[in-house]
Amino acid sequence: MTVYNIVEMGDDVLREKARVVPKITPNIIKLLNNMAKTMYSAKGVGLAAPQVGISKRVIVVDAGEGLVELINPEIISAEGEQVDSEGCLSIPGIIGEVARAFAVKVKSLDRHGQENIINASGLFARALQHEIDHLDGILFVDRAKNLTKA
Repeated sequence: MTVYNIVEMGDDVLREKARVVPKITPNIIKLLNNMAKTMYSAKGVGLAAPQVGISKRVIVVDAGEGLVELINPEIISAEGEQVDSEGCLSIPGIIGEVARAFAVKVKSLDRHGQENIINASGLFARALQHEIDHLDGILFVDRAKNLTKA
């Protein structure tokens, strides 16, 4: 497996709407594997394909409950609100307070093409929302208040 370079704010791919994955191919499986290795290597909680320069709707998240891989994720419902600090592997050294839904329901495909529904709350919900934002070209600094250097 390969550890990818993480692109930083200013790279155009971070502001693009990522492309839908029409079919799960060996290259998508390789992408998932390498993204997980990259996320763990960078000590992150989540990683979106655009953060490694690839405009595809693919994310990986591990908020402490094990690796979750999502292809073409879509938030289908959200409730409540939580405000907490966030940072981003693509914006090193900056943190800010971001309001997000406390709980979300997310529909996606897994690496086998099976549709999954994930119900998440707390940090897991925050991480999913943060990474799905990346797929739409939205960075946490677009939503943050009180940005500071970490």
